Amino acid sequence: MQATGTHDVLRILDGIIADCKAKSDPLGYFPALYRQVTLTVQQGIAQGSFDNGPRMDRFDALFANRYFAAYSAFRSGVQPAKSWQVAFQGTQSGQLIILQDLLVGINAHINLDLGVVTGETFPGPALAGFHDDFDKINAILSGLLPKVEAVVGEFSPLLGILSRLGGKDAIEVLDFSMDAARDDAWLHAELLSVQPPSVWPLTVKALDAKVAFLGRIVAEPTGLVERAVDLIRETESRDVPAIIDALNGIVPA
Repeated sequence: MQATGTHDVLRILDGIIADCKAKSDPLGYFPALYRQVTLTVQQGIAQGSFDNGPRMDRFDALFANRYFAAYSAFRSGVQPAKSWQVAFQGTQSGQLIILQDLLVGINAHINLDLGVVTGETFPGPALAGFHDDFDKINAILSGLLPKVEAVVGEFSPLLGILSRLGGKDAIEVLDFSMDAARDDAWLHAELLSVQPPSVWPLTVKALDAKVAFLGRIVAEPTGLVERAVDLIRETESRDVPAIIDALNGIVPA
């Protein structure tokens, strides 16, 4: 599955979403959300919101291709990046609540993939010229989060107890800041952009280990946070296709 532009990304995501819906597989939650991000990026390109629309169209595809490669590997029984393995296994374990299912995917794709693709695509001085558009991508993600939370809340009626029961720790563990994720991704891009390509694999391996650790924190909370998650899980809807459809309908086509 290789995309060259946003139209390809949407087409491939549609196929993944349809397959997951048919299997009632919660692995469809993340691509449904991802499709909303891609639609918003595509609309922004059409409206001239980015400094360089064609460049963003190509970059969006390169970014998506890392997710597609990880997803294809996992479905084929091949080990993807550790960050994605944590995300995919967690989602299929049946132990995560919907919010966690989304967050482990966001963690792998933003904290690992976004920084890697940015640093490798814009090496050296070229990176600075992409900074504004990079921030616009993350503004899109941040702008979608309240809508995502509202949709998840329709299927997860006790989601609000997470912060009340778990307190500050729950907020930090399961609702980590998108600003922090964005800043981390940019730091990763800066690190890769000044390195020779021959060093990239070792650097990406180290970054992957760090991001996988963050993913495990989200997927395997402890203490009061774990108790809150257990209670939320027991009351959540198990209508996987309906949840996928709801997440896939946040942004009008």
